[in-house]
Amino acid sequence: MNQLPGRGPLSAAASRREFLRRSSQAALVLSGGSLLAACGGGEPAQRAAQGPQIARPGDPVTLRIYEDNPPIEDGLDPEKGPLKVYNWTDYVYKKVLNAFSKEYGVDIEYINFSQMSEAVTKVRSGAVEFDVFFPTIDQLGKLVAARLLKPLNRSYLPNLEKNVWPQLTDPFYDRESRYTVPYVTWTTGIGYRADEVKEDLYSLANPYDALWNPAYRGKVGVYDEYRTTMALALLRDGVTDINSSDSQVIKRATDNLKAMAKAVSVRVGPGDYQRLAEGTSWLYESWSGNMAYTQYYLPKDVPVDVLGYWYPPDGRGMVDNDAIAVSAKAKNPVLAHHFINFLLDSEQALLNFGYEGYMPPQQDLDPDRAVADGYIPENLKSVIVRQEDFSAGYRTLELRPEVDALWQEGWSDFRSGV
Repeated sequence: MNQLPGRGPLSAAASRREFLRRSSQAALVLSGGSLLAACGGGEPAQRAAQGPQIARPGDPVTLRIYEDNPPIEDGLDPEKGPLKVYNWTDYVYKKVLNAFSKEYGVDIEYINFSQMSEAVTKVRSGAVEFDVFFPTIDQLGKLVAARLLKPLNRSYLPNLEKNVWPQLTDPFYDRESRYTVPYVTWTTGIGYRADEVKEDLYSLANPYDALWNPAYRGKVGVYDEYRTTMALALLRDGVTDINSSDSQVIKRATDNLKAMAKAVSVRVGPGDYQRLAEGTSWLYESWSGNMAYTQYYLPKDVPVDVLGYWYPPDGRGMVDNDAIAVSAKAKNPVLAHHFINFLLDSEQALLNFGYEGYMPPQQDLDPDRAVADGYIPENLKSVIVRQEDFSAGYRTLELRPEVDALWQEGWSDFRSGV
């Protein structure tokens, strides 16, 4: 098993997550009629579809490969670059980028984006030129239907089968990994200050209730991200269909959040890791990767055991992963495949984990060893994402435009009162 890398400077690693919270318009970016008209049926047809297929765990999709957008051929030499990587701000460790540049003798142009809506708009318009892109799963079907991504040739990606968790080498949202490979994983739970929150969240009948507890008024925060935060409100209420198209279910989420705002004067916005570290918030909706590096923001005289992270022990909470893809117009498609394979290398993935704080789905990364080696403190071991979490957990997935509009209307209703 590979040794865990040394701890890297994690201060900038929050950028991708902070910006994601602000992209509440992302799900509608590709919902225009011209895009829908460009879509044919699936091939092979896991389900007949006119327009982008909406993937679900129980209803997987095999994304269509179009005749005018085939994969690259086998056995080609990588191009000379420069390789253009279009990604969230500071979402790959520079040491990993430098290692690839050195090994392949090429330059890398790392092009930042700060919101998925911004990124996809530029991809659609051709305003940005890139070889490799890091899309979110909920955008995948529409990007493929618009012929904006290049089908992958897996002969260049031996590390996918060799190193990645099996359930993510043939995921329900992209069967056969035709267009994407997984990047990193995370869960969504509750980060908290154990020195201020006197009740043991793990002993509560419904730990989500802590975010609604008036005793913590002025000390509770949630993300400014409509899908994730509304889903949290549904899970608190026992509703597990966090991609529901039922207007009454969506209203239920809105009403729950309004009740939270009234009870605790909730803060809506980014900064969970900073505010928990400094103690200005005591409870915050948090991503596991954020809590992994909250420890590095603590004042020097504050011990790490003041921090806690609650995620359902049975795994029945929110879980997800990011993806990596190649541009349909890539000037360096072979080099792009080599770069993706490089990121899936166990050594590079673990080095990247040491900086980003978000776990790669690597078979070599032993969760218990991560704690035993001291990389993850014992009191934060719940931030570890395990393979079984992807079987038990719930994922925020693509919605049809008319359904997404209902979710956004509900969120706007809640936000207008806070």
